[in-house]
Amino acid sequence: MASGSRLEDDTDIVQDRVADIGIIGGTGVYDPDLLKDSRTIEMKTPYGQPSDKITVGMYEGKKVAILPRHGSRHTIPPHKINFRANIWALKKMGVSRVFATAAVGSLKEDYRAGDVVIPDQFICWDRGVHTFYDGPNVYHVSMADPFCRDMRDTLIRAAGELGISFKDRGTYLRIEGPQFSTRAASKMYRQFADIIGMTAVPEAILCREQEICFAVVATVTDYDVWADEPVSIEAIKSVMAQNLKNMKSILERAIRDIPLDRGCECKDALKSAGA
Repeated sequence: MASGSRLEDDTDIVQDRVADIGIIGGTGVYDPDLLKDSRTIEMKTPYGQPSDKITVGMYEGKKVAILPRHGSRHTIPPHKINFRANIWALKKMGVSRVFATAAVGSLKEDYRAGDVVIPDQFICWDRGVHTFYDGPNVYHVSMADPFCRDMRDTLIRAAGELGISFKDRGTYLRIEGPQFSTRAASKMYRQFADIIGMTAVPEAILCREQEICFAVVATVTDYDVWADEPVSIEAIKSVMAQNLKNMKSILERAIRDIPLDRGCECKDALKSAGA
């Protein structure tokens, strides 16, 4: 399939929908034991290899695919993730909704370590171009509201029902990494956003281009270095271990509750985006 063609035109997709819902798991979230009757599938894409094999199976009567963003052994750094291959592979399998998890730093005092955040906006502070449409087909998709409204509502409702401390909105600022910010940059970023991370924004853009609904469950691991507390991997892993249970509980409830029929704008993102 040539780059730039719409995936919906590939009849293999509608003939064999392996999964309806995708989970892109970040640090510590990859858990194939969540699924019943699971198996792994190795996908090939026009954009190279996805991060790893994709585990597919059933959860609460729904077909789910789990893709470890950094590889199952966490060997792929943020700047080396093949985002296009990951999203293309999920689309090819029939996925129409993607829940992503993300460990993030906080840029604001009231976004504390351990908090769950369901972001509603992002700023992409990198030098890359993230698109499937390099030509000859040209699409300019709207990113005004980059995270799926219906999926965000489901995640917010799940967190509330579970009694988990969470923020129902927030602006995610994406940097390329793999380094953390300087103090000066971190203080500048505070003017624009609430949380900071390295992965969710390319995924959001590419999912919108493929008319996939996308939302993020972010967990705060630390105050970024604006707070004069240098970020360490050890500290992040400690907080992540505490966050993991909440994140999984929210995802499991949301997958159970989300309807497969979509009433949001995501599914029609290309209709008015063609040049």
